[in-house]
Amino acid sequence: MLRALIYLLPLALTIFAFIDCLNTPEDEAKHLPKVAWVFIILLFWVVGPIVWLAAGKVRAVPAGGRTPSEWHRGNRTAWVAPDDNPDFLKSLKEEGKKGEGEQDGSTRDEALLKDWEADLRRREEEIKRRESGAGPEDTAPPTAS
Repeated sequence: MLRALIYLLPLALTIFAFIDCLNTPEDEAKHLPKVAWVFIILLFWVVGPIVWLAAGKVRAVPAGGRTPSEWHRGNRTAWVAPDDNPDFLKSLKEEGKKGEGEQDGSTRDEALLKDWEADLRRREEEIKRRESGAGPEDTAPPTAS
């Protein structure tokens, strides 16, 4: 069991240091470029990870809650939920005011429902005509000339 620990402990340390190095932003790697640190960690199996953990990275908490990914840092949104976003709330108020001037909500809904029902009846009649064989005149595809 002790023999296995002699190999597993440095392997675990190497894997941890390698993943830590890959997740570290380039500007937080100290003394060498990040690519050089990756090679040092992988080539110098026991010493490389220890040197990385001791001197290769800025260990202070980054300001602004930075993430390892450059994309996340550049594209982080300021709002978490729609009800926290004043622009969204403002758009809801404007939409409500616009709707009040035209018709009330129930009248609009009824008109929309009638349109849907008429469209559904039209489609059902078209399907019945196709099934009975007496389709509309424009059902045949146009011929290429």
